[in-house]
Amino acid sequence: MNTIGIGFIGAGDIANLHAEAINDLEGAELIGLWNRTPEKGKVKAEQFGCKTYDSVDSLLADPNIDAVFVLTNMETHCEYTIKAAEAGKHILVEKPAASSIAELEQMQTAIEKAGVKCMPVHNYIYEPGIERAKAMIEDGKLGNIVQFYMMYNIHHADEIRARYPGVIRQILTHHSYTMLYLAGEPKTVSCIMNTVDDTIAPQENVAMANIQMKNGTLSHLCASFANDDHAGDPWTCIIKVIGTKGSTRYSYRDFVINDRNGAHSQTYQNYPESIKNTATHFIDQVVRKDEQPLSSLHDAITCQKIIEACELSVKNGIHVQL
Repeated sequence: MNTIGIGFIGAGDIANLHAEAINDLEGAELIGLWNRTPEKGKVKAEQFGCKTYDSVDSLLADPNIDAVFVLTNMETHCEYTIKAAEAGKHILVEKPAASSIAELEQMQTAIEKAGVKCMPVHNYIYEPGIERAKAMIEDGKLGNIVQFYMMYNIHHADEIRARYPGVIRQILTHHSYTMLYLAGEPKTVSCIMNTVDDTIAPQENVAMANIQMKNGTLSHLCASFANDDHAGDPWTCIIKVIGTKGSTRYSYRDFVINDRNGAHSQTYQNYPESIKNTATHFIDQVVRKDEQPLSSLHDAITCQKIIEACELSVKNGIHVQL
């Protein structure tokens, strides 16, 4: 088995999970990383057992690196993805994959020109429970899909959520690509939002979207940083697909460790596992076997259209046609 060499552009918290996946994967090696803050980069490189680079260009020039993980802030994803493509590297790019449809289209053009693969971290769909739901839908076991729900209620302290965009871009992006994977293409979008206590962070921390799909399925997407849900059968993070012949669900609450994980009050094990599953799929299936990702930059463009439609719906109080 040829070893796939990986380089990280960015070494924030999410890099820990990607590094764990690579270091546990036979035939993969984390060669090195670049980080905007060199001191932090050196600490992470020591933790991961790899070297550091003094620039993105020097990382991309390393012939031992076959693929790069773009793990920086959203505003730089387009720039680094295009640079990596031009250097002939395959690319895994964190979500949201870019700031706008125009940036995503530039990225798509660059990877097509370079003949490389680019896979956004649409991590929920690499979970076994979601893959099983997809198989049941495609096999017709659930009949015609009538309703799709995805709920997210995990409290984030103000000083944490202040670092993020609002929940529409930060969380409904996850909901959007999962909906595309399981329920089809969107037709109309209607969205409302609220900011609960804007003292520190003015961006919205609660949002709900109702979407009608082209196939007639109705979807409801909800995201909140303002509260936890500890009621019976809590809607911490839950997906439900209801068809004419059956239904299925997926929940963060199925695997819980009573220990804090970053912004989360507990470790919902599905989340770190989904990140590691995504990295593994990218290396073994997309890079090594030249397969297409389960969710592509084309899907990221559709997700961005949904997000921008949500923002337009909130701004003007209207249903938005896609």
